[in-house]
Amino acid sequence: MITNTSLEYKGDLYPSKVVSYEHEGDSIFFHTDNKVILKVTILRDSLIRFRFTTKGYFSNDFSYAIDKTQLHGYNFLEVTEEETLYQIRTSKVKCKIQKSDLRLSIYDLNDFLILEDELGFHWEESYEYGGNIVKMSKYSKDGECYYGLGDKATQMNLKGKRVENFATDQYAYQKDQEPLYKVVPFYIGLHNKQSYGIFFDNTFRTFFDFCQERRNITSFWAEGGEMNYYFVYGPQMQDVVTTYTDLTGKPELPPLWVLGYHQCKWSYYPESKVKEITSKFRELQIPCDAIYLDIDYMDGFRCFTWNNNYFPDPKKMVAELAEDGFKTVVIIDPGIKIDKDYWVYKEALEKDYFCKRADGPYMKGKVWPGECNFPDYTNPAVREWWAGLFKELISDIGVKGVWNDMNEPAVMEVPNKTFPMDVRHFYDGNPCSHRKAHNIYGTQMARATYHGVKRFAYPKRPFVITRSAYSGAQRYTSSWTGDNVATWEHLWIANIQVQRMSISGMGFTGSDIGGFAEQPTGELYARWIQLGVFHPFCRTHSSGDHGNQEPWSFDEEVINITRKFVNLRYQLLPYLYTMFWQYIEEGIPMLKPLVYFDQDDTQTHYRNDEFVFGNQILVCPILEPNAVGRRMYIPRGEWYNYWTNELFVGGREIWIDTKFDEIPLFVKAGAIIPKYPVQQYVGEIEFDELTLDIYYKNGKESSSIYEDAQDGYDYKKGRFSFLSLRTIGKEKELIVQLHKEGKYDTPYSKYKINLIGLPFQVTEIEIDNEKVDFEKVRFENNYLIVDKEFNELHIVGE
Repeated sequence: MITNTSLEYKGDLYPSKVVSYEHEGDSIFFHTDNKVILKVTILRDSLIRFRFTTKGYFSNDFSYAIDKTQLHGYNFLEVTEEETLYQIRTSKVKCKIQKSDLRLSIYDLNDFLILEDELGFHWEESYEYGGNIVKMSKYSKDGECYYGLGDKATQMNLKGKRVENFATDQYAYQKDQEPLYKVVPFYIGLHNKQSYGIFFDNTFRTFFDFCQERRNITSFWAEGGEMNYYFVYGPQMQDVVTTYTDLTGKPELPPLWVLGYHQCKWSYYPESKVKEITSKFRELQIPCDAIYLDIDYMDGFRCFTWNNNYFPDPKKMVAELAEDGFKTVVIIDPGIKIDKDYWVYKEALEKDYFCKRADGPYMKGKVWPGECNFPDYTNPAVREWWAGLFKELISDIGVKGVWNDMNEPAVMEVPNKTFPMDVRHFYDGNPCSHRKAHNIYGTQMARATYHGVKRFAYPKRPFVITRSAYSGAQRYTSSWTGDNVATWEHLWIANIQVQRMSISGMGFTGSDIGGFAEQPTGELYARWIQLGVFHPFCRTHSSGDHGNQEPWSFDEEVINITRKFVNLRYQLLPYLYTMFWQYIEEGIPMLKPLVYFDQDDTQTHYRNDEFVFGNQILVCPILEPNAVGRRMYIPRGEWYNYWTNELFVGGREIWIDTKFDEIPLFVKAGAIIPKYPVQQYVGEIEFDELTLDIYYKNGKESSSIYEDAQDGYDYKKGRFSFLSLRTIGKEKELIVQLHKEGKYDTPYSKYKINLIGLPFQVTEIEIDNEKVDFEKVRFENNYLIVDKEFNELHIVGE
């Protein structure tokens, strides 16, 4: 109990009146008479940072989330003082700050109110920790919707929800359970056809309330640190997501094989079992590019070791798997076994690299190896040391990827599942407790792993996957949604989680296909495969405690469905690779929820199921057993049923009949979809034709295809091929225009053009304004086979 009567009834504290302000370059400082300072920084005309301190000065400005390689700049900035407020104006927005209490409001240039403080910034003195709980509340507009915040296991639209951000090992979590593995304190608001974003860059435990506690109020707060948030103006959701992704960073391009199908289990061992699994994939002709080794490959779960009884010659095994097209990915956890004869432990002990408790000794926790110490990845020297540990795995043995797990960090047999909050961290020269470092621990582990894998995989590209992450982790790693369950509810959750991650800057994400815990039916597994092949990261993973989950664990029908959809993914690899290129170049999410795709259509605001894969393929998974069809929403525009080529006009909800070996798939009219031939693994075959499925549209549509050598870094030197394609459809003609950028010459020489939906019979073909004989293009069954070196294809009919 607080006994000081002057504090006992204080409760929340607020900024008082502004007594002075100063303008320095891109920043404006506002000082109040109770020592609150607001620093407003204009990073772009549509990106503004708001940073508050209550102590009269700012602490060192440091963030793991922000991509420091990004250059910022604005076109216009004007600060004016009026009687009751200050106004900051850019070429996109106006920000008004009240002199009486620092409450602010943001308008577009037409004086439309986008965002407005309710109580605004306030704080509560937390004597338990000797710091502040920092808070922010804002008004919610009529009909306002909220999206984002990473892999939350709840409705796409967060209106009416309260969520918590504290990276937590949540085995077999359920719908609406909080918190989960990842922390992405970024949300998107949408009202009156205007989108904006808020990124609350605070690594303490944070909370967001979207009108749950109070009907028209949205609030967010943290158990420590600063009130430090970024406002991102749209007005389109595309603009908000792209700007946020630029702010927190984008990954490098993965090797193409990473976008193939992966198989994993806890655990595949010994070596004979691994080869039995890989051989069965080849026997059944189900494409697969990666096989994973879980913790049992290690000697007593010691990281960077091998169990010689299970894997007597890992280098030889990895090489033999590679000959058959399989890349080996191994797990590495943060817990280092306390063992004086274990070389990794001895090195870290000698260098003083383990996390310590506040009272001095190393923090000790139990995980898979037993009692462990844990490296402090917030120390650059520790990250450099950790990166160097991958030499044997990557350079010598030939492992192609590393999977970081248990890095929330997870600790067994303790109530809070993690480190004590008094554990100390270096935090890149900003020493702090685990209260501040907890949410970024997994990201810094993944960062160190990434640099190690990249160093020793060079000149090939690295592959890293992590379970825990904070905003910005996408610069180093892919991710998956953790220990899910083999239930239909979790199939629904996985669909939403990956869409949400995609618009939260972390696009390279997938779920454990089939569910990690418990055992799926054949029907559930088949439906999950049908969804999973349309997720950027595509991996079946399961717990060995619950039986087998390879495709052949089920009946022949499920095997055939798995093969059909994995084949489709491999055919669509150039389309998927292009999606990834646009993600890293422009910050465009690879999966687009319908509200992102068309925010002006209010029918999309509460849709959970349907999403657009890339720019032009509409996917609607089957999420219930025994389904013979489902109702779904077709977004505005014209769309072809992928299976029947029937044309639908969108902007409405319709019933679609669905077979067990199909899900509703649609392609946007006018799209050009590139396809490779089916391969059992990336690079298995050489081919001389790229198939282009061209969907007729009466009007114009743009498409693109990105290709390169599929691995390595020559693409950064301009050795890539980027095709901009355009279709122009008229009543009795179709024009296809092609423009190429880049110095890479694709290995195939021809396009096999599949014309879909033509409303006329072809009578004449011109290539670059020259008429060609049908025989020369082998025109039959609506297929044209033409040399790839053309700029315009003109198809005329009657």
